[in-house]
Amino acid sequence: MPLDKPYAGIPGTTIFDADQSRKGYWLNQFCMSLMKAANRERFKKDERAYLDEWPMSEDQKLAVLARDLNRCIALGGNIYFLAKIGATDGKSFQQMAGSMTGMSEEAYRDMMVSGGRSAAWGRDTEENK
Repeated sequence: MPLDKPYAGIPGTTIFDADQSRKGYWLNQFCMSLMKAANRERFKKDERAYLDEWPMSEDQKLAVLARDLNRCIALGGNIYFLAKIGATDGKSFQQMAGSMTGMSEEAYRDMMVSGGRSAAWGRDTEENK
């Protein structure tokens, strides 16, 4: 019996709960493997071959190859694990977050320094249409 998820309707937000954890288990395990230098080198040498060693879904593998972090999150990825991909690519967390919002690193930084997005961002309400 699935649990009630009152948080499921938050626009633009994927909550990393038990269901997401189960869905993304192997994706997140792959990410954690990148903590070892030897695995990072193997991944950089042939990304597809390294991904194929993991029992991830094809959608998860394609999202990693495209560095589509929003898609990875939708497929069960946890941002703290996905950060290992960015680190492997030489990207800062700020650069990754900017890419996930469609903003440049500088625009993302400036937005966050200015207090972040409005609480109304992404909400599907009459006053925000």
